[in-house]
Amino acid sequence: MAPYYNKPTQRGLFQHFKAIATCSSLPVIIYNVPGRTSCNISSETCLELAHNCDNIIGVKEASGDISQIMKIIKGKPENFSVISGDDMLTIPIVAAGGTGVISVLANAYPTQCSEIVNNAIKNNFKSAREIQFRFLEMIELLFVEGNPAGVKAMMSTLNLCSNTLRLPLVTVSRSTFSRIQKAMEEVSRK
Repeated sequence: MAPYYNKPTQRGLFQHFKAIATCSSLPVIIYNVPGRTSCNISSETCLELAHNCDNIIGVKEASGDISQIMKIIKGKPENFSVISGDDMLTIPIVAAGGTGVISVLANAYPTQCSEIVNNAIKNNFKSAREIQFRFLEMIELLFVEGNPAGVKAMMSTLNLCSNTLRLPLVTVSRSTFSRIQKAMEEVSRK
C-alpha cells in the first residue's frame, strides 16, 4: 500500500513502487486504500507502474472512485489485474472488467463471495446480485466498528478463530456483536 503519514507525491509513489518491484523477484499487487493511508494512487500512476514494471501484476483498488477504477481497467496491460478491495463494489468492478475481489467478507463466507465473483465474470449479474443482496447488512456490519473487529466477531461465531485483537484495536461492542449474530442467522435461513 501507499506509505501512510507522509503523503508522497504521485512521482514519489511511482518511485516507491518501482523500487519494491525492482527488489522483488515475486509478483507485486499494489494496494490503493486512501481511507487508511490518506494517499490516493492515481489512475495515471497505477497505469505507469503497470506498463513499466513487469512484476507489478495488479492493483487491489479500494479508493471507491469508480471513474478512477474504470480508467485503470481501460488503460491497463492485458496481464494486469484490477481487483476490488471493497466488498460492496465487487459486482460493479467486475462488470467494468475487473478480475475479482480481495474480500473481508470472504474470511467468513468464502464460498458465497466466490459465487458472487464467478457469476459476475460469467455476466450472470442476476445471480451475483441475489447473493450480494443477502450479505448487504453483514458487509456494513463488518466495518461499523472498524476492520478487522467485525470479521473477527463473525469468524468467532463460526468457530473459525478467537475474537481477540491486538491493541489499539478492540472487539466490537455487545450491541454490534448481537447485530452481527442476528445478520448471520438471517443469512443462514435464506
